[in-house]
Amino acid sequence: MKMLCNTGDVPAGESRRIELPGRPPLAVFNLDGSFYVTDDTCTHGDASLCDGEIDTDDGVVECPYHQGAFEIATGRPAGAPCTVALRVYPVEIRGEAVYAAVEEVETACP
Repeated sequence: MKMLCNTGDVPAGESRRIELPGRPPLAVFNLDGSFYVTDDTCTHGDASLCDGEIDTDDGVVECPYHQGAFEIATGRPAGAPCTVALRVYPVEIRGEAVYAAVEEVETACP
């Protein structure tokens, strides 16, 4: 598990983009005190989901480019044109810190 941020860094109904060395950006979402971590880049286009709109009632984030959407808790596509699910990572809250089970991505070139 890797520490990503503090719970206070992500207000309810919002998200925060996290960049870690050796891997694509992550998105930390706070849905009414429940935290979720997904890949930040939309699977349909090269857009940051942290720049999208969050529907806290439905638990969905809308991509800012083409208005496709994803279920935050599962990563499943929730609106066209998105058809490929987001990767979702297990989350653990330790005190005030948000941890996620993320791994470093291996690169093909040294």
